[in-house]
Amino acid sequence: MGGVTRGVMRGVMRGVTRGVMTVFLVAAGWGIPQAASAQGTVRGTVTDEAGRPVSGVEVRFADGSARRLTPDDGSYRITGVGTGSHTVEFSRIGYATHSAVVTVADDETVQLDVVLVTATIVLDRLVVVGSRAPPRSTTESMVPVDVVPVSDLARQGDSDLSTLLRNVVPSYNVTAEPISDAASISRPASIRNLAPDHTLVLVNGKRRHRSAVIVLFGGNGVADGAQAPDVATLPSIAMSRVEVLRDGASAQYGSDAIAGVINFVPGTSRSGGAVEIRHGRFREGDGDMYTVAGNVGLPLGAGGFANLSAEFGQADPTSRSVQRDDAAGLAALGVPVRDPAQIWGLPEVDDNVKLFANLGYAFGNGVEAYGHGNYHAKAVTGGFYHRNPNTRDAVFSIDGGRTLLVADMLDARDGVLDGSANCPVVPVVNNVPDQAALQRVKDDPDCFTFQEMFPGGFTPQFGGDVFDMAGVAGLRGSSGGLEWDLSGGWGTHRVDFFMMNTVNASLGPATPTDFRPGVNQQREFNLNLDLAYGIGERTHLAGGLERRVESYEIVPGDRASWEIGPLLVQGFSASSNGFPGFSPFSEGRWDRSNVAVYLDANHDGADGRWGLGVAARLEDFADFGTTVNGKVSGRVRIAEGLALRGGLSTGFRAPTPGQANFQHIGTTYDYDIQELVNVGTIPPTSAVARSKGGRLLEPETSVNLSLGTALGRGPLTVTADYFNVAVSGRIALSNDYILTPAEVEQLLREGVEAARNLRQFRYYNNDFSTRTQGVDVVAAYSPPSMGGNTTFSLLINHTRTAVTDHGAQDPDGIRVRQLEQALPTTRGGFSATHRAGSLRLIGRANYFSSWWDHADEFTYSGKLLLDAEGAYDLSHGVTLTMGAENILDTYPDENPRARSGVGNLYSQHSPFGFQGALFYVKASYSFEW
Repeated sequence: MGGVTRGVMRGVMRGVTRGVMTVFLVAAGWGIPQAASAQGTVRGTVTDEAGRPVSGVEVRFADGSARRLTPDDGSYRITGVGTGSHTVEFSRIGYATHSAVVTVADDETVQLDVVLVTATIVLDRLVVVGSRAPPRSTTESMVPVDVVPVSDLARQGDSDLSTLLRNVVPSYNVTAEPISDAASISRPASIRNLAPDHTLVLVNGKRRHRSAVIVLFGGNGVADGAQAPDVATLPSIAMSRVEVLRDGASAQYGSDAIAGVINFVPGTSRSGGAVEIRHGRFREGDGDMYTVAGNVGLPLGAGGFANLSAEFGQADPTSRSVQRDDAAGLAALGVPVRDPAQIWGLPEVDDNVKLFANLGYAFGNGVEAYGHGNYHAKAVTGGFYHRNPNTRDAVFSIDGGRTLLVADMLDARDGVLDGSANCPVVPVVNNVPDQAALQRVKDDPDCFTFQEMFPGGFTPQFGGDVFDMAGVAGLRGSSGGLEWDLSGGWGTHRVDFFMMNTVNASLGPATPTDFRPGVNQQREFNLNLDLAYGIGERTHLAGGLERRVESYEIVPGDRASWEIGPLLVQGFSASSNGFPGFSPFSEGRWDRSNVAVYLDANHDGADGRWGLGVAARLEDFADFGTTVNGKVSGRVRIAEGLALRGGLSTGFRAPTPGQANFQHIGTTYDYDIQELVNVGTIPPTSAVARSKGGRLLEPETSVNLSLGTALGRGPLTVTADYFNVAVSGRIALSNDYILTPAEVEQLLREGVEAARNLRQFRYYNNDFSTRTQGVDVVAAYSPPSMGGNTTFSLLINHTRTAVTDHGAQDPDGIRVRQLEQALPTTRGGFSATHRAGSLRLIGRANYFSSWWDHADEFTYSGKLLLDAEGAYDLSHGVTLTMGAENILDTYPDENPRARSGVGNLYSQHSPFGFQGALFYVKASYSFEW
């Protein structure tokens, strides 16, 4: 523990000394005017089971005549209440809704104090996303919204927000991504089986910047080509809840909101805090994870707050591999080969520091300042494919394993390719080089083979140093019934890649084995003006302006990572093997700006029996013009507590500057020839890409339909929604094309120096259209007979995607099958939570249906995973927790091609991972002041 503590202090102090704690001012609180015709007053205090005041509780009269939110002291006061009996409802995220009947006489003040009971999953709670109108509960929303309280995130073994959401949101997908280039560093996640960048990510209702990582290999093909925000940069302890809008929302929020919106809502407490220490380990005995996190609330003035969070973590790597047949054959011959030669597992994560600040201040004249900021840094190290010392072309072999590649160092020095050293030919038979010929090469100082440096081959190590920082600051207030909000936000995500245990083969024996291949960086700036005006109690108008600028930058790597050495002409590959460095020819920064204007209107009918919402948005981009999108949604109550709802909208997603200009060389395994090949991703406007149909990227467009029902009766809430999302012109990677010599020369003329090492190339296009449809069911029930201490919840998602058009691409059908079958069509989850005094027990079952793995060419069967957790509250705010995820140690089916292929014992694209059971313990301390 001493080492962990020292690591925490080093990480935190490093962050502080770099000046990374972004501080902004924030305010919270809103009120809605009451009817003026009433005679009495209702007041009181809302507390939790421990007697502590609860802020942010919605106090609402059931007839809609009044609504309030409690401040930090939990108090409320509602004047002008009509005489007679009224039903008052008290609701807040993470607590069971409480109803009470109060009778008010003329000029009387009635005291109504309420105690709220903690609940694990309560669907009847306030949400912000989905409408610009004042917040409403999920069962009153016109579109489907999941609201995940922080308690649901905390009651798991991991601390990565992306992984935590997978277990509690039925349509959320994220995988481990081993050996996936930069996707291993910033994992792509998605909802409703659409691409990761089809989901808009917000923090406190403000757009979150994208990751610098453009996914080239990830999500079993569904994520290929995506550039989406990385939610793992946010500390989970900073959040009070997560809202997931499962409906098209481009007309309301802009580009990327085709599948929906995820809004992370940080805490606003101005007092107290919590500290937690967590440790987890897989049953296999590896993958140790340590996390130390803390949160504290501080007052700023009379009503302001500073809510600060910090998290530090470390994670050891895992391995779920078998020895490849080729490596086992080498070992049997006495060749020194690591066992396993290639690692399939989770990467190593070092110095994972996350800081978050959410602050606010009320000036007292109706104007509030607000803001939030974050800092994140970590180092992620994974692995690549093993390089066989006899068969890896352009490093060890010249012809796929029949002859060793031997360098003539005299020719390399004089530049004349005339065989001056007269190096012997070394044939390879049955994976065994001719030992006599090989020895002559080793004995001759003018001849060289990489077997002299790596007799058993080598496995490159790949990773990146990640830096993420963002800040939002704004002012908001109201005047004459007009509410206004002016804010500015800035964010950046940077990955500085590194390589170890590899070579630039063209440099021969002079090559280094460690490289810095370069940097990818994404920057974004947003300026927003939002206006809202309420016309009476039933009609709400909103509108606003947005200005956004984003840029993508490629920074060259160290010279050795991209240099073309003297051995290139003898058949040796140039650049750092596995992940060639970005050369000065790749260097560049590409910017794009856009402006938008939106309008939004909502109207609720008499007694809340029906509601209607409309929205429209016009957005103009500097590079490809204007797009207009609209949305209409509605809700009608057909019985007490039962309503029908639906929406119809159009949407869009603009191609990013990175996608339009990105170029990269990556190494992948070609199962047809059973060998590693270099694949180049080139700009779609390159002459070579244009010859295959490439063109300037255009926005994706979509039509989204949703129809559903919401039931909320006492302890039971159920929502069921059908969705249908048609996306045209999806941005995806093309087929891999074999390069001709003429095309290589053309790429060289365009400055793509790494083309000398390429066998294949691909580019981004708009060549796919899909239709995704399915059903989401979310239910929760707290039996009254159990006193509200037990809650059952059910989450079901069924999604099917069909490719409706793919132009001239995908002749072998692989891309179509990826989009249609790479992710499970059915996801389900059932959980039960029970509290008995100081003891809390949780049981959870998660089901994932079958999926097709394109790399293994195999369909894996569905699996059921079970989780369990127990927590006990000691005195003085201390809680001890023990739990297990996948307690039965369930794995995917074994890969039938593992040993003859690349050694992955299980599907690398398993939707629930392939690590087995995770056991964890946690100690937490909550305090008040």
